[in-house]
Amino acid sequence: MFTTLTRKLIMCLTGLFLCFFLIIHFLGNLQLFLPAAEAHTKFNAYSHFLSGNILIKIVSYILYSCLILHAVDALFITLKNKKAAKPYRHDRRKRASKWYSRNMGLLGTLILIFLVIHFKNFWYVYKFGSLPLDADGHKDLYILVVTTFKEGWYVLLYVLSMAALCYHLIHGVHSAARTLGLFHPKYVRWVKISGILYAVIISVGFAMMPLYIYFIQQDNLYIVTR
Repeated sequence: MFTTLTRKLIMCLTGLFLCFFLIIHFLGNLQLFLPAAEAHTKFNAYSHFLSGNILIKIVSYILYSCLILHAVDALFITLKNKKAAKPYRHDRRKRASKWYSRNMGLLGTLILIFLVIHFKNFWYVYKFGSLPLDADGHKDLYILVVTTFKEGWYVLLYVLSMAALCYHLIHGVHSAARTLGLFHPKYVRWVKISGILYAVIISVGFAMMPLYIYFIQQDNLYIVTR
């Protein structure tokens, strides 16, 4: 049986690894902002490198494990908190906490639903689908990304999910700092500011990618498909 402290520690460590992964994923996907022809070549080469690198494969297994552990642990903690909170339903704790900190379970569920759709549209198709090859013989993931980001419903889903991710990260970084004992009163302000900056930069940056392709690069699709 895991204690509450153990679960919080697992939640913290898996969350921090996922935060680190988001940075790497974000930096790699910045290539989508390049001119279409250049982005086409470089993004596919980057994707091919990741799929064929043994070290990256090991990291990917750690990533999948962290995602599962984080989600399962969050479920246990949320259910336990709800059960413990029943006798205090009429208290006034809402005034002392942000709405997103009280609804991490909901935000996490929305993000999980998005991840299932996201993995199905990209990871599954790239691994098991029949993608065309580009001029260098690489699977043409860029075409898949551009085609998917041309769909208005998916762009809307993506942007809304990034908004949920932003609030999730703000609270998550704050909680991780407290769990690890890094929340010293002397540095509390800077921890909060750093967490908010990280959450906003990552979330807004990711949200801009489908918006950029949908509204700006959409008309240039012929450049990469002809």
